[in-house]
Amino acid sequence: MAVTAPLNETQVIANLGMSADPSAQYYAAWWLGKMRSRHPEAVPLLLKTLKALEQTPVDQDRRGVALNAIRALGRLGNPAARNPLCELLNSTDYTMREEAARSLGRLRDPAAVPGIRRLIESGTAVAGGEQTGSPLLQEPCEALIEALGDIGLCSAETLAAIRPFANHPRPLIRAAAYRALLQLTGDSSWGVQLIELLKHPEALVRRGALLDLGATGWTGAGSAICAAAVEPSLKLVALRSLAEHSEDPQVLRAMDALI
Repeated sequence: MAVTAPLNETQVIANLGMSADPSAQYYAAWWLGKMRSRHPEAVPLLLKTLKALEQTPVDQDRRGVALNAIRALGRLGNPAARNPLCELLNSTDYTMREEAARSLGRLRDPAAVPGIRRLIESGTAVAGGEQTGSPLLQEPCEALIEALGDIGLCSAETLAAIRPFANHPRPLIRAAAYRALLQLTGDSSWGVQLIELLKHPEALVRRGALLDLGATGWTGAGSAICAAAVEPSLKLVALRSLAEHSEDPQVLRAMDALI
């Protein structure tokens, strides 16, 4: 039985340009983000796939390619992606707004803050309210709030937009708010709130709070992460995030103990 050789960057770039084959494009967009490609054609080709979203109706195969492209653009960190991603915050497609926000958070470009903040400024009753007949909120609040924290531009307007979500009825939305407020203010009381969520009876909430603690870079969370009732593999992910923000040797020792 013949063994298929893994694709190389040149072939992946060629596949992304093959508009007649959405399945090849879908994988290519994922690959470029996963491998943090620096090929000069990567970002232009990824941006080109977003043109499919301008069609009415949007072809679902090409929508999938565009979603992978949005995720890849965030991972590649090229500032040329900022404006196209900000434009997608105006999309009527909930998932497009969500993924655009996540990628803008990865880009950490302060110029994206007003567009992201605008989507949550209506507060918990509107942006944070549930869609009729759906488990989704009106806006992808978790992704939007996390993006504001990751970008790290602290202002009175941004803090005022985020704070109401610290009292949202959904624990994962509260976790996103605690995470962002800790990142923006450095106030450890928000980290303590996240640690409290590590005791939540639902495993999904504990996992989310654990990863949020890691993303904050707050080393005061190290012992709580190690003691959490969460899989060791996720504890390692959270501790690795802490280690990326700090040279605290206790974090590295905690990682060694889990391996």
